[in-house]
Amino acid sequence: MQRIFRCGFFLIMLVAILSPLQIGLAAQDNKESFVSPELLEQAGFKIIWDIVMPVKPGESLQKLQIFGDNIYAISDKNYMLCLDRNNRDKIFAKNIYLEGLRIEKVCFYKDKLLTVAGSRLFEIDPNTGIEHSEVKLDFGIICPAARNDSYIYISGADRRLHTLRVEDKTQVFNVAADNDSLITTVYADNTFVVFGTDRGNVISVAPDNNVRLWQFNASDAIAGQIVKDGQSLYFASRDMNIYRLDIVDPPEYRRLAWKYPADGILNSTPIVTSEVLYQVVYDRGLTAIKKNDGTLLWSLPGGTGFLSEGKGKAYLIARNGTLVVMDNDKRRKLQSVNFAGVSIHAVNLTDSKIYIANKAGRIACLQPVD
Repeated sequence: MQRIFRCGFFLIMLVAILSPLQIGLAAQDNKESFVSPELLEQAGFKIIWDIVMPVKPGESLQKLQIFGDNIYAISDKNYMLCLDRNNRDKIFAKNIYLEGLRIEKVCFYKDKLLTVAGSRLFEIDPNTGIEHSEVKLDFGIICPAARNDSYIYISGADRRLHTLRVEDKTQVFNVAADNDSLITTVYADNTFVVFGTDRGNVISVAPDNNVRLWQFNASDAIAGQIVKDGQSLYFASRDMNIYRLDIVDPPEYRRLAWKYPADGILNSTPIVTSEVLYQVVYDRGLTAIKKNDGTLLWSLPGGTGFLSEGKGKAYLIARNGTLVVMDNDKRRKLQSVNFAGVSIHAVNLTDSKIYIANKAGRIACLQPVD
């Protein structure tokens, strides 16, 4: 018995000695696997702030998303951390309990965050994380919901676009494509609603009924989401083209402004800034197109994501683990920085700040230094 007690005591002491060491090594490994401050400084960047999100064992950071001055970090266990993106002050942190479902589709509209998981729609206050409403639907939800002042629009697995009244979440009408295709993307405002399908249809309907306004047909599925910028809609198609449609008053009319042949598979949403459209072309890289006329600015082989833009420069991430800076005016690559430790990034369309993270929960904000 005494021997057993001594062995047990020895094991407890060994664990007590090794545990801090292992924790310290884990923290050190996490730090070393992220971006190097020295390399960033040499390349003309500074770290504004960094923070470690408290993820549990077996949990990992899944996505970063910006809404106004807030940045939201969401784990694969539905833990949501909201920070002021300028100074990292914590706005809220909480678990969103979804009974085994994972938060996958997030949409922001004014004072609400719309979260989709399975066949359930949640409205959450983006500044407190408090849940305002929950709707359990009798169909699966295909893509992020869209909203205007009066209605919420949800694409169902039943190939219908369902319209819910905001105040009581009552379904008031639904609409479908004539060919009964799956609705994969929805955009809405108070003037019209637009949805895209897996057969290449882009269809606009009135916001308060199922009256058809117009239809445009690409020759293959709409890839990613439809983006509205000004009076134009931008979208990519599996037919390897990127499109710009101009909305002409009254909203019953539209015209094709340009079509850019990407010469590669398109799976993602175009990123649209004040002058440039950025599009990832699968297995080829990232292409930058002039927004006004659809002509090529440059292509970055291996480019996989857009980070931010400022003063004629685009900040991008590439497949080989690098931050790449492109000069949009001179149409050439300026420099690159080792980003091997980065696995997650946010798309920032507001300023030139860069928001990056790794799955272990370390998040950083970088600023290019002029």
